[in-house]
Amino acid sequence: MRTDWNGKPYHSLDYHLKETFGTKVYKLALDGGMTCPNRDGTIGTGGCIFCSEDGSGDFAAKREISVRAQVDAAKSRVTRKMGTDGPYIAYFQSYTNTYAPLPYLESLFTEAISLPEICALSIGTRPDCLPDETIELLARLNREKPVWIELGLQTIHEKTAEFIRRGYQLPVFEDAFRRLKSAGLTVIVHVILGLPGETKEDMLQTIRYLAALEHNGARLDGIKLQLLHVLKGTDLDLLYRSGAFRTMDLDEYLELVGDCLKLLPPEMVIHRVSGDGPKSILTAPLWSGNKRLVLNSMAKYFKENKIHQGQLCEITSH
Repeated sequence: MRTDWNGKPYHSLDYHLKETFGTKVYKLALDGGMTCPNRDGTIGTGGCIFCSEDGSGDFAAKREISVRAQVDAAKSRVTRKMGTDGPYIAYFQSYTNTYAPLPYLESLFTEAISLPEICALSIGTRPDCLPDETIELLARLNREKPVWIELGLQTIHEKTAEFIRRGYQLPVFEDAFRRLKSAGLTVIVHVILGLPGETKEDMLQTIRYLAALEHNGARLDGIKLQLLHVLKGTDLDLLYRSGAFRTMDLDEYLELVGDCLKLLPPEMVIHRVSGDGPKSILTAPLWSGNKRLVLNSMAKYFKENKIHQGQLCEITSH
């Protein structure tokens, strides 16, 4: 079993992109101009309790400008920071990016995928916002360039899902996963580690479930492990300030992520191992705002404890 992916003990997104496209690839966070059924009154009005005013798109370009203009603006930021000229993934991140009429989605995504510097399309959405005709559109675009669908699951536990106001139950996610995989699409799932009321075992149950998830032999393609961030202005922030729960410290999180990686099959791409909220609105945990500290500490912990992705899969397969 592979235990090293270009120096990392897990199948990182960076490694996967270089293997797929033959070069370093960067994501451009875009805003498709949509809202969310958990905000517009269809399901609720407050959104999930952890979601910021920008709908998890705090780093995205703003919706007031066209896709072409958003891409150019995002490219300029990446070029200044990284000195690169592509290729890029067009990442529709803010709110729910399939929550719109089909003609609008077709126009939006077709424009993005037609840009020569864009090598793939990544779409963040909810599993309850994927009607069959939308999946058919995505499958058609997927024949032109790769299309990834990122689903916000966060947890498999219904009690937690109700508490965070997710707005759908697990069978809705399972149905969306089956239909997406039947259409040949790449599926990535977001998980939040450290949700109020969840024990470490609760979180690992979510990871075990996703590690085993499959439909007609098609497995989950990727996962984002997201540390719970408390952001100012959210309902979660009010709960945190009232003392209703605590966030994890760095050592706890390192151990938890290591245990998650051991459970995940080695072919699954790890898109994220922590994540970072904007420092200007970050309430807790403050250590997460130091990205270099987090990544360096994680690398050291994995090395010292000989952790690699699929470690427990290897044991159980014998």
